[in-house]
Amino acid sequence: MILLQVNQLTKYFAAELILSNIKFEIQTQDRIALVGRNGAGKSTLLKIIAGQSSYESGEIIKPKGVSIGYLAQNTGLESEKSIWDEMLTVFAHLQQMEKDLRKLEETMADPAIFSNSDRYDKVLKEYDHLQVKFKDEGGYQYEADIRSVLHGLNFHSMSYDTKIETLSGGQKTRLALGKLLLSKPDLLILDEPTNHLDIETLSWLEQYLQGYSGAILIVSHDRYFLDKVVNQVFELSRHKMTKFTGNYSAYLDQKAANYERDLKLFEKQQDEIAKLEDFVQRNLARASTTKRAQSRRKQLQKMELIDRPAGDEKSATFSFEIDRQSGNDVIKAEQIAVGYDGEKVSEQISFRITRGDSVALVGPNGVGKSTLLKTIVDKLPAIAGRFQLGSNVSIGYYDQQQAELTSNKKVLNELWDDYPLKPEKEIRTVLGNFLFSGDDVLKTVSSLSGGEKARLALAKLMMEKANFLILDEPTNHLDLDSKEVLENALIDYPGTLLFVSHDRYFINRIATKVFELESTGITEYLGDYDYYLEKKLEQEELAALNTTQTNQQFVEAQPSDKKSYQQDKETKKLERQRKRRIEEIEATIEELETAAAKYEEELCDPEIFQNHEKVSELNEQLEKVKQQIELLMDEWTELAD
Repeated sequence: MILLQVNQLTKYFAAELILSNIKFEIQTQDRIALVGRNGAGKSTLLKIIAGQSSYESGEIIKPKGVSIGYLAQNTGLESEKSIWDEMLTVFAHLQQMEKDLRKLEETMADPAIFSNSDRYDKVLKEYDHLQVKFKDEGGYQYEADIRSVLHGLNFHSMSYDTKIETLSGGQKTRLALGKLLLSKPDLLILDEPTNHLDIETLSWLEQYLQGYSGAILIVSHDRYFLDKVVNQVFELSRHKMTKFTGNYSAYLDQKAANYERDLKLFEKQQDEIAKLEDFVQRNLARASTTKRAQSRRKQLQKMELIDRPAGDEKSATFSFEIDRQSGNDVIKAEQIAVGYDGEKVSEQISFRITRGDSVALVGPNGVGKSTLLKTIVDKLPAIAGRFQLGSNVSIGYYDQQQAELTSNKKVLNELWDDYPLKPEKEIRTVLGNFLFSGDDVLKTVSSLSGGEKARLALAKLMMEKANFLILDEPTNHLDLDSKEVLENALIDYPGTLLFVSHDRYFINRIATKVFELESTGITEYLGDYDYYLEKKLEQEELAALNTTQTNQQFVEAQPSDKKSYQQDKETKKLERQRKRRIEEIEATIEELETAAAKYEEELCDPEIFQNHEKVSELNEQLEKVKQQIELLMDEWTELAD
């Protein structure tokens, strides 16, 4: 069923074109990611669809009865009610049905009604009808649904009687998301829903959305999240929209393949045009060949010219360098306690970071990750314990709030005032690399968007040339392309990294170690985010096994028990490997089947069909692909059994 159609939509801000002839449709069960650069018009398009913004031309068609739920960026829930009472407002119609059922029960219990069989039958039918409707609409489970969503959004540790007005901005945003999820609209529109969510809550939201019964349209810069949730990608670029099938990773592959194909077609046509023009120029004046030359000229005039593929829009370009190398030991922490005004948030924190390490600091919201970073860079005093920096260590710090930026300065002066001896041209070049060009450098810092402030803060950080970078949520406010540029710059960085991030894709690309912070200490994992998850899973399985052994009153493990435990552990490890291999095979088969379909489509092309060499080459490639699919299917069958 089509839930929404957008036809030839155009939007201007003043005289500036934002969206041009946008056309798409959304059907039930669609999972769509809307991607594009900061400023491309993603949030504007969502507001238009949600009915919160106007447009100049085009139409939006929505069938009668289709409900749309919209959550804007950083939308906090404002209410004087408690958490529980506010969530209950979503189910006011069910509560009213419940009251109506009780009234009907009271009516049926009245002895006077038995003397009037017609009236009794009428009340009974009304009661049966209402009870079925109440059950079908979730009347017997809505309280369980509320508890499930509040638990998933990390409210299980606080009383549901807590007044919403006493909560933080991030908690209000999570509650707004929870209320929208409970309302279950036919089309769920989410603008950056992953803001203010820790990794555990993100994982829960992924699973919830995967099982959502309606359609979903999401703007998010979290690639790991998009890969798990979406099955289509709509790209907004240069005021136009392009549709891709698959998740975010598939979109990147298709986009690159489309560009290569279009570029080859363009270059092929350009070669053909050059040959025809050369022939016309050399033969038009000769009597013996003038007719052939005129024929070629007509061929040129009738030719439908292919535009050179535009490729990607301009990206930021930068790298992080260091003035001098640090010693091997970069920092040691011994029994650190961190917090505010003497109140501890986390304690017993001990760790060691050596030169070249790239450490991701993870943990739930509120455990003190940002507080620990601020304590390391002397923005906050340590409540207990001590840090020891190694020799020649110079720290560069990126604050997620961009508190280091001076709001009343111009962009140019924000950078130039720190390096007054450098020529203006060099400062402008650096800013240009971070996409501040022309009059952009004369804007005041306070007028910049979140993404622009993030790029300016990164420009300042790059100029410091520190050998130990401490980054607090460096990917916040960055679009997907800028994130990739930052990742590549940090991968090539010759110094040491300690960073906090909720972007699991970013952690996987950058981290060589993961530090998990808890209120009573820190645990080190030697690997990326996926390795950290695997080790956590093993620990949970071990804990569950130990609990089982305790319940069975195994006070001392016998040699046979140890063997049984090792066998069980090995069996579970092999099972995880088997499932991973099945997923890999399925993904590879899907890619190969796409390639096979492409070869078969090309073989049907009349131009290619007449080229025997090309046909032979394509048939050979097609046969290889089919053999690979057959081998993988055999392996899949063995593993699945």
